[in-house]
Amino acid sequence: MSEIAAVIDHTLLKPDASREQIIALCTEARRFGFAAVCINSYWVPTAVRELGEGPVKVCTVAGFPLGACSTAAKVADAGEAVDNGAVEVDMVINLGALRSGDPGAVRRDIEAVVEECHRGGAITKVILETSLLTDAEKEEACLIARDAGAEYVKTSTGFAGSGATVHDVELMRRVVGPRMGVKASGGIRTLDEVERMLDAGASRIGASASVRIVEAAAVR
Repeated sequence: MSEIAAVIDHTLLKPDASREQIIALCTEARRFGFAAVCINSYWVPTAVRELGEGPVKVCTVAGFPLGACSTAAKVADAGEAVDNGAVEVDMVINLGALRSGDPGAVRRDIEAVVEECHRGGAITKVILETSLLTDAEKEEACLIARDAGAEYVKTSTGFAGSGATVHDVELMRRVVGPRMGVKASGGIRTLDEVERMLDAGASRIGASASVRIVEAAAVR
């Protein structure tokens, strides 16, 4: 159970999540030993207080869920979250710029957030929203994120179309190689799905059904 829990970001990104739900998320994360809690940036101070100096990381999102805001807005979102104690930031790629054939704009967007995160000692995961991209666009996005200095590429927000697929995780792992992280997220609800994503090359899993997943692992 602990091996599975240690690669899961215990996630609650619903817009109507309450303080009580965030506190419960943190309690579950401590109990089961999840890698991180992944929450909207408003709740970062609450999660930091709840988790203290323990091993569970505080992860938040920037430019979420569309990725279509300005780079300055993403940087401000990431920077405030890091100043408040977040150590991981999952940013959404500028999909419109990518699909418009402007990789330079995509790279500059990511680089600015990465720089802001690194200023505060945090890492960056770049959400590609794979369900909206062709395989060629996924490959291009992975290379841009890698060259911009991000630590991870991530499949999905969970808010647009389908989520993670084995095909996309395999593609992303092949493109970025062994040194960069790959986070599979979006629609992962069972232990079997987690294991298939890990076998495909994922190094981190984003899930809201995390407790059910690790409880299933415990009774095998």
